[in-house]
Amino acid sequence: MPIFVHLTSAARAPRIRRTGIRATGRGSRGVHCFPVLPSYTLTHQWLRELARFGTRGGLVAVHFRLADAEPVTVRHFGQTGEEVTAAEAAGRLAAMDDPRGWEVFLPRSVSAAEIHRVRTAPQVTGWRYFPGSHGRRPCQCDGCRVRGEYGGRRLRERLPHPLDGPPAPTRVLLARLEAAGEAGDPAVLLDLLHWFGLRRRRKGPVQQLAVLADHPDPGVRAELAHTVWNWSTPGTVELLERLAADPVGVVEEAGRDALEWRAEALERRAGAR
Repeated sequence: MPIFVHLTSAARAPRIRRTGIRATGRGSRGVHCFPVLPSYTLTHQWLRELARFGTRGGLVAVHFRLADAEPVTVRHFGQTGEEVTAAEAAGRLAAMDDPRGWEVFLPRSVSAAEIHRVRTAPQVTGWRYFPGSHGRRPCQCDGCRVRGEYGGRRLRERLPHPLDGPPAPTRVLLARLEAAGEAGDPAVLLDLLHWFGLRRRRKGPVQQLAVLADHPDPGVRAELAHTVWNWSTPGTVELLERLAADPVGVVEEAGRDALEWRAEALERRAGAR
């Protein structure tokens, strides 16, 4: 019977000792784990990556036993897995020269009777971001970075991404807008609207940007709708309704889409209360 380890928040340890590990996940519900190998580092390789997303009281390693014939899925993260038995999964990963980034997925909960022990696990073991990432420049694009991550602001300031920021302060962007003029270069105005949209705030200078609703380039007017759609600043809805009535089809479509996105976002926020 192979032994597997599941890494989780220390705050869940008392409940796990009483009732076991609860199956979680969207779509396929189960337990992510890894076989216990002779190498402590490889066995607990996911520690540093999981610690990046925040834990209550640190992380603990929950060891549990599975029957040899227990069906599981073995896979490398981000790839489609293969259904095998627990014994085959443990043997396959133990035989690999480099099993970093691999995991086992058990499509059910783990009962308290199957748990072997629960122990604390130091969070200095393993890799971060992806195996072999040490020594590489971390990507700060909007898709890769983790919001609220420790040291994230300093990292974004030191290694700004050319498209994802951090954006300049609002006063600097408004000064660039004033210098460009109401009928300025579309490329410059599109770049400014891009950065205004990355402010990650629900308020913005709607009155100053509203002058772009009369810009001769329809691309600028359409991008204006995409920029301000989620802002709560007074005058935002009126601006979007004005863009939705634009005689140019691409601008009208952008304005209508922005109003629909706004209505859906308001419904979600009301439902979450």
